Amino acid sequence: MQQFIDASTPGIRLWTEQRGPADAPPLLLVMGAQASGLGWPEPLVDALAAHHRVIRYDHRDTGRSSWPFEEQPYRIADLAADVVTVLDGLGIPRAHLVGLSLGGMLAQMTLADHPDRLISATLMGTSALSTTPYTRPDGTTVPVGELPGIAPEVLEMWARPVEDHGAEAEVERRVAHWRVLAGDLLPFDAGFFRALERRIIEHTGHYRVGTAHGRADVSGMLRTDALAGNRVPTLVIAAPAEPVFPPPHPQHIAQAVGNARLVEIPGMGHALPPAVHAPLAAAILAHTGAVPPAG
Repeated sequence: MQQFIDASTPGIRLWTEQRGPADAPPLLLVMGAQASGLGWPEPLVDALAAHHRVIRYDHRDTGRSSWPFEEQPYRIADLAADVVTVLDGLGIPRAHLVGLSLGGMLAQMTLADHPDRLISATLMGTSALSTTPYTRPDGTTVPVGELPGIAPEVLEMWARPVEDHGAEAEVERRVAHWRVLAGDLLPFDAGFFRALERRIIEHTGHYRVGTAHGRADVSGMLRTDALAGNRVPTLVIAAPAEPVFPPPHPQHIAQAVGNARLVEIPGMGHALPPAVHAPLAAAILAHTGAVPPAG
């Protein structure tokens, strides 16, 4: 079922889709920067929807949601507010929350600011919104600013200007982007990502490349103390091939966020190829299934 929800900013609408039994525990999927909700692959959504009322949505300036940034610039904090807006618009008091990349940061902001709205949280492909140093297994500490940065091949791709050579050329550019983000531990399935991006373009109605989230105001995102005191059961997914927030970023999150535990998905990078769907769904469902249902 598809439904549009009005955001807190007048004139902005958010596209949402629900799948699974209406009376099952709700689970909200939050995608990364400039990524449509269709970036959550169908097989993964279906696996989660066997046990949950799964909701995915398009951020502002993605997919079928409003594209307002040029006329109405917003903050990353406004994207975090949209998480609660989606729950409110669908009449959901509390939900399980799963966030990837920027979505993992929005999930952390929701954990800190609205813990009463969450049953559990799952964070992946992201970094801690915390100044707490990372403690290595040997007991030595690493300041947050000294944790590993984004892989050079990713930065190089992000620095390239995007030129319009038609829809198919844009699909191939996006596939090349996924190839770099996926890491080098699993075989790359170009056909899977090609089909994914064609569905996203069809869903969106155009193949323009959005840049709003990279230009949005990032001030006020840190939640060090609130995350340290978190009591919402939180799962952190460790991806050994992650090129954007490489290890030990997941280990750092698990230390900085209270009531968090770590599960590694073998071979996973900063992408969701078919090889990770089953183990990732199993990890998420084991986590959500171990949490008492919302009262």
